[in-house]
Amino acid sequence: MPTRRALLERWWLLPVGLTGAAFAGLGLYAARVSRKSVPGQPRYTAAPAQRVAALAALKAEWSETPFTYAARPCTLLRLPAATIGSVQVNGRHYAAYSRVCTHLGCTVNLVRDTEVLAFSFNYRPTDPARQHPYLGCPCHYSVFDPQQDGEAVFGKAHLPLPRVRLEVRGTELWATGIEPAPANVG
Repeated sequence: MPTRRALLERWWLLPVGLTGAAFAGLGLYAARVSRKSVPGQPRYTAAPAQRVAALAALKAEWSETPFTYAARPCTLLRLPAATIGSVQVNGRHYAAYSRVCTHLGCTVNLVRDTEVLAFSFNYRPTDPARQHPYLGCPCHYSVFDPQQDGEAVFGKAHLPLPRVRLEVRGTELWATGIEPAPANVG
């Protein structure tokens, strides 16, 4: 049995050990949060065709039309450039994403102002070419880039937002499929 004197001589081991464990835990957390999955080619699940919007309704870049498809809230965006899952009509690009955050299933919203994005979500794009609206989750502050196929660029979400397959029928956009939601989200 150690003596009281021997214990007091080694008291410093407890705070040093706890501090080391705290830093190791923070390092593991940072490594996990910074590892993001890059979206690849879309893998749509077929769903009944549904009219989303008239092309004329999306007059300017970053116009948005929210809709529900396959029982999930979604958003249709007119983008300035093509993405992997977008459609192009007369030089205009359209893409649609599920609005269900891939972290815990909260509803993401379009954040148009990059200063609001910096203040509310603690994310500021450093590349001048990336100064555009993003989709942000108000629950745990994940940020998704619609111009990068819905990729999770900041926050706790690791996976990109599921994409919605769009088809042009005359002067309207129709949803005809959606990527499956991650297993841990509704």
